Amino acid sequence: MYLLMRKIIAIGESVLDTVFENRQPVKAFVGGRIANAAASLGMLGIHVSMVSECCTDIVGDTIIDFFNRHQVDVKSIDRFTDGATAFSAIFNDPQETRIVNYGKYPDDRFDVVWPRIDEDDIVIFGSLYAIDVPQRERLFEMISYAAERKAIIIYLPGFQHGINFRITKVMPAILENLEIADLVLALDSDINTIFPGEAPEEAFKNHIGFYDNTYIHVNPDFSLNLFGHNRRQSFPADGTTANLLGWQAGFTAGMAYHIIERGLLRSDLHNASVEVLAALVDEASKFAQCCAQSADNCITPQFAQGKRAALEKAQQLRDQAAQK
Repeated sequence: MYLLMRKIIAIGESVLDTVFENRQPVKAFVGGRIANAAASLGMLGIHVSMVSECCTDIVGDTIIDFFNRHQVDVKSIDRFTDGATAFSAIFNDPQETRIVNYGKYPDDRFDVVWPRIDEDDIVIFGSLYAIDVPQRERLFEMISYAAERKAIIIYLPGFQHGINFRITKVMPAILENLEIADLVLALDSDINTIFPGEAPEEAFKNHIGFYDNTYIHVNPDFSLNLFGHNRRQSFPADGTTANLLGWQAGFTAGMAYHIIERGLLRSDLHNASVEVLAALVDEASKFAQCCAQSADNCITPQFAQGKRAALEKAQQLRDQAAQK
């Protein structure tokens, strides 16, 4: 039984990451910032659908089990039979971190069943699926449909570690994604790859701002810059962490949670004051710190319990107000 009618649709890679220290495996977990954000949100009693793909092999089964344990709907995950589920080996050496990606996909990829998308639902997308063929074509059809349905669209530009792209080749897709998004969350390193040599405000002014969206820029020290129509705000770092994946997954989940908990609609976001957006950043930062300290990059059961109670109370107050 879901707490709310509003839904979250998360579109992104589902990967099994294995971390090696001194060439020995020490930890394995389901990776992908969007996948981890979906798992955190599923723990809150919100209807979350994961749109992704994985093989019918044991690695794919492990990923599906992870989503099931976190109450994430997996009906929109394509389970292909001809290939192997994506797997990343992360080697933490003293001098550098090296990532090797494995996986074999069929020619006809990303044959997913679209989930239902209604007005003011939240759609989260980004990373590899948002720029690479053949997933890109099918994904953008879904994103365009979500925009027609007046859903809130959150875009996370960036690149999967260990995979290199010619930026000129994928730039048209990135600009289309920026144009259709309502909220954009990006790391400084990713923006420097996309728009080399440009400071956060330059990147916003030159490439993002005229799409009438809100842009949150994550600096290397985890301080934040927020940009929007006639809105500028800086936020100091709320702690630091070596777990960038967990932090970013948590921040993304926290943004979606705050939008639903506060009952913010798509129209509210486009006209939001700095104060409203500052509250969103504050809540997202709390999720980020929790996930960054978690072994599986998701919120803890104790954290989830408190946020779920807040959701229930907020919904009760809205129901009571509607009856008056």
